[in-house]
Amino acid sequence: MSTLTRFSVQPLSTMTRRLADVASARREPDLVIQGARVLSTYSERFLDGREVWISGGRIAAVKPAGSYRGGSAKLYDAKGGIIAPGLVDPHIHIESSMVTACAYAEAALLNGTTTIFCDSHEIGNVMDVAGVEAMLEDARQAPLSIFLTVPSTVPATTPDLETAGGDLTPDKIAALFDKWPEAVALGEKMDFVPVAMGDERSHAILAAALGRGRPVSGHVYGREFVAAYAASGVTDTHEAIDRDIADDLLEAGVWIFLRGGPPTTPWHSLPQAIKTITELGASHKRVAVCTDDRDAEDLLAFGLDWVTREAVKYGMRPEQAWAMGSLHGATRFGMEGEIGGLGGGRRADLVLLSDDLTPVSTWYGGELVVDGKKITPILDEALSKPYRYPDAAYHTVKLPKNLKLTPDLPTETVVAHTIKTELPGITLGHVTVTLEPANDWQAHFDRHDLCFVTVVERHGKSAGNVAHGLLNGFGLRQGAVASSVGHDSHNIIVAGTNAADMQVALDAIEERQGGVCVVMDGKVTAMVPLPIAGLLSDKRVHQVADEVKALKLEWEKAGCTIAYMGFNLIPLSVIPEIRITDKGLVLVPEMVISPLFEKA
Repeated sequence: MSTLTRFSVQPLSTMTRRLADVASARREPDLVIQGARVLSTYSERFLDGREVWISGGRIAAVKPAGSYRGGSAKLYDAKGGIIAPGLVDPHIHIESSMVTACAYAEAALLNGTTTIFCDSHEIGNVMDVAGVEAMLEDARQAPLSIFLTVPSTVPATTPDLETAGGDLTPDKIAALFDKWPEAVALGEKMDFVPVAMGDERSHAILAAALGRGRPVSGHVYGREFVAAYAASGVTDTHEAIDRDIADDLLEAGVWIFLRGGPPTTPWHSLPQAIKTITELGASHKRVAVCTDDRDAEDLLAFGLDWVTREAVKYGMRPEQAWAMGSLHGATRFGMEGEIGGLGGGRRADLVLLSDDLTPVSTWYGGELVVDGKKITPILDEALSKPYRYPDAAYHTVKLPKNLKLTPDLPTETVVAHTIKTELPGITLGHVTVTLEPANDWQAHFDRHDLCFVTVVERHGKSAGNVAHGLLNGFGLRQGAVASSVGHDSHNIIVAGTNAADMQVALDAIEERQGGVCVVMDGKVTAMVPLPIAGLLSDKRVHQVADEVKALKLEWEKAGCTIAYMGFNLIPLSVIPEIRITDKGLVLVPEMVISPLFEKA
């Protein structure tokens, strides 16, 4: 096991005498950070002329400058920079970054994030409990404090609508809570309509958490659902998309996590939701910021520090924004005595900031892991010994041979139910088009701006389910694109203009046991291999970021109108108006299967 993990710092209960001795100057600190301005998340003030005394990976005291008179302590000169607590991300999905927990740690620490609360529902959808537990083992070995919000909605819908690899029942969720101390909450309860309607399974899962004193995280759209959702025990959500629902949620006792999505994505809801504070006068005391989903490239460029600066941009004072990025997330999960501030006894998870709140250096448990925006040798060593996932995780793409990837060309006039892909790409339109007899599909594509879309069941749980559909306005003019990250059941989604290129894309994903790729003229022009559960790379984060960057360039060259992360949402059968799973076209919210063609 790596020597730099969450467990490198001893519990406070074993260190109180030592820390009291250091704070009282009866014992030497291990490290003194001098020449600092302190950002206090407790009083939301900048305090000039301070130094931080650290012992055993914890803060012994924050004292006036010059209090340390010399001795054996290691000294670090902050040169007037801001010392702040490490950021705490209250809601993320590690799998979205396409890297393991160990690899994720590097990007997080570079961006000043020292604690995350992850919902591993993606690997749970592929590998059931075994996948969740593998990620927990990965998290234990990572040089980052990682806690789990146990996946609550696996599968996202029912076996009638899609085939998932996992099925996390109330009993399985209860067992995860009982076995893993770092399972601190129930993950986002995505099936908010069944929750509001009193669905038995949904409420049994809620009971598994609430009966154990664990808080419940949420995912809700629609002001009409807020009251029933809150009454069901949900006490946070990251899905507040505008001022008014954010206000409703706060008044219902639900924490708001303002989601900062990279500006190129459709999930940057912070600018609107923050208006409950800036326009309606709500307090920010039960508001935090989060990232939710990031690919490897965006993880490096748009970390939680960026989201915190966005909160400043949209009206918060810097001291308030940093508290929303650290102390508030810690408080939501009952850990404010351990992380989120610079009080005595807290973990020495610290960040040196420039005046614009850009992280320069990071300490994790008192160890300097990032210095001058570069990782240090101790972190590099820890990252060089990543956790190895079980062999089963490398064999999750199980496909039969001779799959039919495109629908038959209609021989008579039909009405086709198509999926309209428009920016921002989360909600997809249901558009019907009339197809008159033609000699080939290309005539229909040209006339109606269409291409094929196919979902292939890849868990080996069916006789090779394949569903055919048509994308409207996707912009693909030749070749194919494909992904094994088709949310949330993570079957393979392929879009293309011809069966041959679609087959090349499918073969590439099967050969690598997962990935996202672009194919042109029978050749793979870009690919991010994802051999672990068809979701994760086994490489370092910068390597994966480079692969993602190359993929995005080819994706754009192919003409695709929505980014690949939006493309991955096309099978997500809980968001309106129409989706496609391995069972066929799903109409939402009716939750019924629709045929592709109907007689005109």
